[in-house]
Amino acid sequence: MPGWKSEIGRRLDGIITDTVPGVSKAVKWNSPFYGIEGQGWFLGVHCFTKYVKVAFFCGALLDPPPPGASKQKDVRYLDIREDDDIDEAQLTAWVEQASRLPGERM
Repeated sequence: MPGWKSEIGRRLDGIITDTVPGVSKAVKWNSPFYGIEGQGWFLGVHCFTKYVKVAFFCGALLDPPPPGASKQKDVRYLDIREDDDIDEAQLTAWVEQASRLPGERM
């Protein structure tokens, strides 16, 4: 993850690994994915020029759902820009909820 995005990546990884002990990690299509072995992937991260996109694959089922809608019915996004304040409590709650839902097989 280039530039300021690398710090965002480290923060996201820390939140995810602290919230979901034993989380599985992989890089697919040049993006980090997080999941539960045998259950699939619950979250992916992708870098764009001006923001980092966190994809919750069953995000529509989270309470409250992340703000970014998707063309895919259940997917919801959180876009993080360079100067954004990350609500770590909300992000942690989403990660915890997402890790308990059935994951995506990719």
